[in-house]
Amino acid sequence: MRTRMGKVGRRDLLLALPLLFFSLFYAYPIISILRLSLMPAGVLEGEAILRTLGSPSFRKVLGFTVGQAALSTAVTLLLGLPLAGLFARYQLPGRRLWQAMATVPFVLPTVVVAAAFTALLGPRGWVNQALMALFGLPEPPIPFVNTLTAIVVAHVFYNLTLVLRIVGNAWSHLDPTLEMAARTLGADRWRVLTRVTGPLLLPTILAAAALVFLFDFTSFGVVLLLGGPQYATLEVEIYRQAVGLFRLPAAATLALVQLALNFALLYLYTRLQARWVVPLEWRPEASTGRPLRTWRERLMAGLGLAILFLWIGMPLLALALRSVTPMTLRKPGEPAYYTGWITLGYYRELWINRRGAVTYVAPIEAVRNSLLFAAATMGLSLSLGGLAAYGLAGRRRIRWLDPLLMLPLSTSAVTLGFGFLVGFSHPPGFLKAWPGLVAAVQALRTSPLLVVIAHTLIAYPFVVRILLPALEGMNPRWREAAMTLGASPAQVWWRVEAPLLGRAWLAAAVFAFCVSLGEFGATALIARPTMPTMPLAIARFLSQPGELNLGQAMAMSTLLLLLTFLGILLIERFRYQGIGTF
Repeated sequence: MRTRMGKVGRRDLLLALPLLFFSLFYAYPIISILRLSLMPAGVLEGEAILRTLGSPSFRKVLGFTVGQAALSTAVTLLLGLPLAGLFARYQLPGRRLWQAMATVPFVLPTVVVAAAFTALLGPRGWVNQALMALFGLPEPPIPFVNTLTAIVVAHVFYNLTLVLRIVGNAWSHLDPTLEMAARTLGADRWRVLTRVTGPLLLPTILAAAALVFLFDFTSFGVVLLLGGPQYATLEVEIYRQAVGLFRLPAAATLALVQLALNFALLYLYTRLQARWVVPLEWRPEASTGRPLRTWRERLMAGLGLAILFLWIGMPLLALALRSVTPMTLRKPGEPAYYTGWITLGYYRELWINRRGAVTYVAPIEAVRNSLLFAAATMGLSLSLGGLAAYGLAGRRRIRWLDPLLMLPLSTSAVTLGFGFLVGFSHPPGFLKAWPGLVAAVQALRTSPLLVVIAHTLIAYPFVVRILLPALEGMNPRWREAAMTLGASPAQVWWRVEAPLLGRAWLAAAVFAFCVSLGEFGATALIARPTMPTMPLAIARFLSQPGELNLGQAMAMSTLLLLLTFLGILLIERFRYQGIGTF
């Protein structure tokens, strides 16, 4: 009994540091915003809360938020499930490249995604320009920006990889002999899919749907940049109420509603994920996937990969081409057109500070800053996420902590940044006895370290999501055999777990690095003007008129895209036999 209590105590200590980090840098800033907004005089303003929740505008915003999230989730599943089966059951040529391409959008900042779709389908995008030139049209024939279609297409672009990763990972580890036995007993492909494979994958599919719905439900940048002012989700309305109208009580009420719904969705996701994560005999993916043999299989694979390229690859390719292809005007007042010749001028401009201002640095400095922030975020995220994953693995009793620690992932980065500014400007009252500590907390508000902390809040949940399934999927008999042979817990970890989980750790490290590279919302509020990141530099270029600024935005976006793509390729290279959500 004493040994068992000691083990439980050590496991609890593993969670102490992640919970402390969560309390200081997530719970406290959020509570500071709510206290400032809902209790400005120290008393809860109940009438204001009820008035906000009972207003027709709230019901309209909530209805649109749920509706667009449900529609986007349905389209994502409709497209993603067949592709997940394709990647799980067949040995496709260039598999790692395809999976990396599908994963890159998930960690790209919204400004880059908006730039990519604008370059492809915007009024001056490749498709509209080609159609105008081909048919002599005076106006762009395809209205894409500021439509519901743009919102849904961008959401699928972002979240398709969740279905491919979560469902595809579970599908690739189903024993293929189950399907073969059903076929031997006379079942056709459809009956095998609906009677054998489907029921086994149902918890996984529901978990993926819950996570996709969560990200669509909390959508901010996509709706704001591609949807236009006529559309508003809860996230967008919180931003408008707080920043545009300065109605802090209304914004805080909406934030409370969103946090409650987010926690419910995360709890549903983690419970469903816990149901399908079972100990598995890890085998190479080649043992479950088979080569494309018949012409029908090759046709099906070709069609699936073509759809994946059109939906994911084309916007990314349009972005890269736009960074080396300038536009010019035919005559004053006439539409712009592409000149057709290639130039690296936009990339050379990234090394030049044309303004010469003290607070404006050469754009290439943003690349250096992003790499430094990403490296620091990677180290901190691995420490916190690793401790959390080991503390939660195999412990159903405290599994409610899993969705709690994931809450920063579903909270607006803008809200987090605003919370940092509010919370660290006015430290807690109990710190007044230590003036030096109060000064340190207030100094943190303008410190570059706060950027690393904000990025870590967003990145470490992904580390948990990568490591936790790998830990729980590892056969416990391997640990038991090592301990039977006299190995200590430290030796079991070093000799058994570390070699098996090494690739999962590498994948988690690279993913945290890529998430930090693409973070935009919180950084926009807390980063110093003299230390911009790549997403901030892109947003700065896009906010200024002129072909040069647009070209530099496309060039910087392409550099960020390239760095992210290389990182995801490393994940595919080091991911141990496909184990882990990402």
